[in-house]
Amino acid sequence: MISKISQDFAEENETLPQHLIPLIFLDTLYHFPETLQLAKRASTKYNVPLHIFKPIDCETVEDFEAQHGQKLWETDEDSYDYLVKVEPSRRAYEQFNVLAIITGRRRSQSGERGNIDILEIEKGTGLLKLNPLAHWDFAKVRAYVRANEVPYNPLLDKGYRSVGDWHSTKPLNNNSSNERDGRWEGRNKTECGLHKDYFKMRAAFVASKKKKSANVVVPSLSALSSLSN
Repeated sequence: MISKISQDFAEENETLPQHLIPLIFLDTLYHFPETLQLAKRASTKYNVPLHIFKPIDCETVEDFEAQHGQKLWETDEDSYDYLVKVEPSRRAYEQFNVLAIITGRRRSQSGERGNIDILEIEKGTGLLKLNPLAHWDFAKVRAYVRANEVPYNPLLDKGYRSVGDWHSTKPLNNNSSNERDGRWEGRNKTECGLHKDYFKMRAAFVASKKKKSANVVVPSLSALSSLSN
């Protein structure tokens, strides 16, 4: 939709086509390969660069796990969400002086999204959130995708309805009516942190970091001496 508007704008103003809205892609390092491929296809089809943001000081899964340990999403879920989604998104917003974002959230996704408005102001940060698809359901999205040949994630053809990181996403079973039932199975969770209170997420991360630091065992001088011998 943004691509069409950008093209119309260029024609009306007799300028070269330019995508009017910067696209931010949060690479958590744990995306499905299909998701990464989709990002590249969309960037190519609409001739727009993706501004990719990863967890700070990390380029690979190995980098991330060297700093934070393996399966952090199991041992400290809030810190994981903060590190792979919340902090990179805030870094992106600061870099591009973002005052407003456009999301694809929909009421039909239920949970905390069940009553979202088309226009929201994020508590605390004042970030403006535009949710143009708030009143669309999955069927309408699928129809638009087909009619306009929009690139989509092939996992949707395999029973997935909401796609996040590979370790917390499963296809829906035949009895599921909630699109996001395949996310965080068995946990009382419906959001990854991007649409939660930023300051609470940051405070929880800082508190967890301090707690982990306090639990680090510092060897005594006598122990170090015996090791050296």
